[in-house]
Amino acid sequence: MLTEQELNDRLIDLAFAEDIGDGDHTTLCCIPADAMGKSKLLIKEEGILAGIEVAKEVFRRFDPEMQVEVFIQDGAHVKPGDIAMVVSGKVQSLLQTERLMLNIMQRMSGIATMTSKYVERLKGTHTRVLDTRKTTPGMRMLEKAAVKIGGGVNHRIGLFDMILLKDNHVDFAGGIENAISRCHEYLKAKGKDLKIEIEVRNFDELNRVLAVGGVNRIMLDNFSVSDTKKAVELIAGRYETESSGGITIDTLRDYAEAGVDFISVGALTHSVKGLDMSFKAC
Repeated sequence: MLTEQELNDRLIDLAFAEDIGDGDHTTLCCIPADAMGKSKLLIKEEGILAGIEVAKEVFRRFDPEMQVEVFIQDGAHVKPGDIAMVVSGKVQSLLQTERLMLNIMQRMSGIATMTSKYVERLKGTHTRVLDTRKTTPGMRMLEKAAVKIGGGVNHRIGLFDMILLKDNHVDFAGGIENAISRCHEYLKAKGKDLKIEIEVRNFDELNRVLAVGGVNRIMLDNFSVSDTKKAVELIAGRYETESSGGITIDTLRDYAEAGVDFISVGALTHSVKGLDMSFKAC
């Protein structure tokens, strides 16, 4: 299995191949190969900065001689007019790395900013906001890193690091009891120690899970706030609880006050707006 760094390196290499192809002919035709310069990352919108460390990797992989001076670190609150970093090097390198760096940093900063708003809404409760697998293909590691920078918590990274029995798994397996028992048989046969979460759609399914046991967390899918409170009382601290399904920033705190441990929010990554910034010569 590839490490997080290896996945990010592959993403960067693929992105350069996609963008540059057989050459940045605009830059190559009008900028001398030995021309040197500087560019600054200018913030144009208020939010939470994320992606500085990845940006440094973008510059390093394209041209190790590029020099990066960072003024604002990941996780900092930024406002229009702030200069996050200045990059020095060959002008050809500055121009060819500009768009990839901005694409990554704008997206990561948008996610961190969105996450911080959800985290702020949860202040004073014990509930934590989780991301999901609703991420941009190939960019999951970066997007989940941005969630953490914004103060959120990562759910499972992929299909390999946790068992999550969702409605389709339960239905195809022939019911909750079959799904849970087969899960334990599989983990024992494979010698794996993975946490188990199961999704329930109603109180009948919840009661069946409570009767069977053998899980770590129960996901309450599309429960109302009042039903969530009743479900949390039934679970009574035996398992972790998670709310999911159509929860918005306006209803977030109501679910937290119902007592759940986690609330998963796909909107942190699947429909976020990038934070506005630009990379300008200086």
